[in-house]
Amino acid sequence: MSDAATPAISNLLREDRLFPPSSDFTAGANAQPGTHETAAQDYLAFWSGQAKQRISWFREPTITLDDTEAPFYKWFPDGELNVAYNCLDRHLDTNGDKVAYHWIGEPGDTRTITYRQLHEEVGRFANALKGLGLEKGDRVAIYMGMIPELPVAMLACARVGLPHSVVFGGFSSDSLADRIDDASAKVVITQDGAWRRGEVVPLKVNADIAADRCSSIEHVIVVNRTGNDVTMVDGRDLWYHDVIDGQSADCPAEVMNAEDLLYILYTSGTTGKPKGIVHTQAGYLTGVTTTHSYVFDIKPDDVYWCAADIGWVTGHSYIVYGPLANASTGVMYEGAPNFPGPDRLWQIIEDYKVSIFYTAPTAIRAFMKWGDQHPAGRDLSSLRLLGTVGEPINPEAWMWYNEHIGGNGTPIVDTWWQTETGAIMITPLPGVTTTKPGSATFPFPGVSADVVDEAGESVPLGEGGFLVLDRPWPSMLRTIYGDPDRYVDTYWSRFAGKYFPGDGCKRDEDGYFWLLGRVDDVMLVAGHNISTAEVESALVSHPSVAESAVVGRKDPVTGEAIAAFVTLRSGQVGDESLIQTLRDHVASSIGPIAKPKSIVFTEDLPKTRSGKIMRRLLKDISEERQLGDVTTLANADVVQQIADMASTATED
Repeated sequence: MSDAATPAISNLLREDRLFPPSSDFTAGANAQPGTHETAAQDYLAFWSGQAKQRISWFREPTITLDDTEAPFYKWFPDGELNVAYNCLDRHLDTNGDKVAYHWIGEPGDTRTITYRQLHEEVGRFANALKGLGLEKGDRVAIYMGMIPELPVAMLACARVGLPHSVVFGGFSSDSLADRIDDASAKVVITQDGAWRRGEVVPLKVNADIAADRCSSIEHVIVVNRTGNDVTMVDGRDLWYHDVIDGQSADCPAEVMNAEDLLYILYTSGTTGKPKGIVHTQAGYLTGVTTTHSYVFDIKPDDVYWCAADIGWVTGHSYIVYGPLANASTGVMYEGAPNFPGPDRLWQIIEDYKVSIFYTAPTAIRAFMKWGDQHPAGRDLSSLRLLGTVGEPINPEAWMWYNEHIGGNGTPIVDTWWQTETGAIMITPLPGVTTTKPGSATFPFPGVSADVVDEAGESVPLGEGGFLVLDRPWPSMLRTIYGDPDRYVDTYWSRFAGKYFPGDGCKRDEDGYFWLLGRVDDVMLVAGHNISTAEVESALVSHPSVAESAVVGRKDPVTGEAIAAFVTLRSGQVGDESLIQTLRDHVASSIGPIAKPKSIVFTEDLPKTRSGKIMRRLLKDISEERQLGDVTTLANADVVQQIADMASTATED
């Protein structure tokens, strides 16, 4: 974003549709009207109360927040606990036979795992890790697909005080090696292969390449999942089933200080070096249990499905630690959402009577593209709450989700948060919040957020600017692993005393927060700062469009021109007439200044395996530059196809 830009981000798109909670839902909701106000009166008392209510302590803390070395905040610093104990042991007497996970493999195999069974498996594997000589504080890398042994590995590490670093199974051997090296991990836990659209992803091969590069690695532990041939190095490599064979299920939970390291999770950095986001014990557990209970309105008989990958923070917080600490029954699915058919997720919801479903806007737009008939062919009546996560959701995608998945009567919680925040920060509370399609609405109780201009001053309602969190919260990152200066520079230096996540945001006249994506995705067009998210939302609001991505490209007249890439709904045909229709539609929806100069129709958009659109590649294409790295894409072949089409596109 140019320093010469107008201070505030233009507020172009208006949304006036309102969805108040039903009185029936409110009557039984975990969060009640007044929850925000109570938390605002004394936010430290609110978080202290949540921590004492939701955590089983070995030593209850007497200090809530230590801010003497801000921004290196400490929460509940004199408390002692064990996260795995909170997720498993304390449930055994009352919920030992309750299902912790319904697991579905991509080929169709299934497992049902109770809390007692999960506790026993975690105990055996934790003893196996200790038997390899690992000691409290040693780091462990985990490079796996979505199989039950992944949460087992995480909980086993937490049980004996081994900080884990989960690396998404779609990452390359180079990415894995970089993360192992940065954390000096001693062990890698992986599997022979992982299923993905009927093919085997060679995780062990990638782990071998990484381990050969990393001098810190002492052992590679391998789960036998797909049965593909792998090379086992004598003395280094061990089969998971062999290391747990004969181990006792009784493994005492290590006593951990509230501020001890729980895990490192790496996120991309602008310098090319991944940032190891550090999360600790008690504050993190307080944040994820509280938000999981209030945002998803968890009840004892719910079947809850967060359809993310555990390799991302969403999976850490809302598949493993939050749900298990709250004694929930979850669903885990190994494979792709459209394999063997585009109704696979709806089939799982029907089969397991899922009541709460949490997924990404990119997935929702893919469902739109595949066709309404797929959810319509399944019984989704068990659903009582829907959620979205990962990026701002277009209002029309929200409306599709509401109609075709929620049956026009299911609350939707559109959540904003990050790897760094650990837990949900801005969200509706079902039963409390009147929602607007596309808005994450308001900060969670006990969280304080603002929208500021370049000088760090609050912008008036109805204007856009930069999102900040202006006070600490329990689940916040504590530092960047091994690099405290980078932590301060990255998150705390732009606006004094405020955490800057790097996102643009606007607040409407009613005070609702509307996330506009990364400030890097703001375009400067003829002196106006225009968010890519608003133009994309306008495009998706046209009935022909399933998904869109927008970038700014250099223009000698306007500084930047808007280039749009559009995926159409099933049965629609892209031609010059539709291009003009879409340009006019954007102009009438949010103003002529936002009219795309070029529109390219494409069957798909370049996306990472987590579903995020790689807009920088589209910018490379638009500006006819050499393409950047495509190794993390799920669909790298689509990039050249888009480039070929863009080269022949007409301009306004």
